[in-house]
Amino acid sequence: MRAAVIEQPGLASITTVDDPAPGPREAVVQVAAVGICGTDIHIVDGEFAPTPYPIIPGHEFAGTVVAVGADVTEVAVGDRVAVDPSLFCGECHFCSIGRGNLCERWNAIGVTRPGACAEYALAPVANCHLLPDEVSLEHAALIEPLSCAVHGFDLLPGRLGEHYLVYGAGTMGLMMAQLARHSGAASVSVVDLNDARLAVAAKLGADAAARSADEFGRPQGWEVVIDCTGAVPAIEDGLRRVRRGGVFQVFGVAAAEATATFSPFQVYHDEITIVGSMAVLHSFGRAVDLMARGA
Repeated sequence: MRAAVIEQPGLASITTVDDPAPGPREAVVQVAAVGICGTDIHIVDGEFAPTPYPIIPGHEFAGTVVAVGADVTEVAVGDRVAVDPSLFCGECHFCSIGRGNLCERWNAIGVTRPGACAEYALAPVANCHLLPDEVSLEHAALIEPLSCAVHGFDLLPGRLGEHYLVYGAGTMGLMMAQLARHSGAASVSVVDLNDARLAVAAKLGADAAARSADEFGRPQGWEVVIDCTGAVPAIEDGLRRVRRGGVFQVFGVAAAEATATFSPFQVYHDEITIVGSMAVLHSFGRAVDLMARGA
């Protein structure tokens, strides 16, 4: 089959590789749609530490099952599926306490294992989620990022009537903003440096969208601030915007060696909670349901 291969950081090619063959409890998916996200850019640039090279990227994808291995009953040839790329060992401390996304031997299709920037991809059958008829294969490629957003919201307080500030109006920022609206936020404001993206944020329901949070006229800050950029200037600015007693979520993926400056006194004195959000955890099936509902 033909595949895109990142040979080493900064060097990619389209080449021919062996077709995948399913083992027990595995399925081969003919890829119909695959997304490219910020993590992929970090992989191309050599900034995502877990990735070995060469690697076939592509972890946001959907397609049609074309082959299954032994002992597979959950899906059949011809089924349309979206694939959860996360691969947990099931044996380490974090897996044993239900936090597989922190698995000590964490792997992921398209990140540490061959991915979906190819004609076919191999996946455990447990990671293949059947698609409702109303979800197209093209839209289903967005289920993986949506499942990351759902997990991110699982880690937030979830109190009704709070004010949200989201940095970044790309795919993830727009999803987080929409989830905030559907989760009972009093207001949702979005910051981005791209005017076209800001227009999309406003169209999708943001109460305010601007190039700087200064334009929102909220000196008291926001109860929930979410960075979806992974950019240090945005992270540093966002931490200064958290209201006393509020939460700052590091959702966007920064380069592994990136560092940010913040005020420890502010975190202490204002009782600010800083929380990360890593990939997918118990959220992929719910993302399928949300996509089907059109939420």
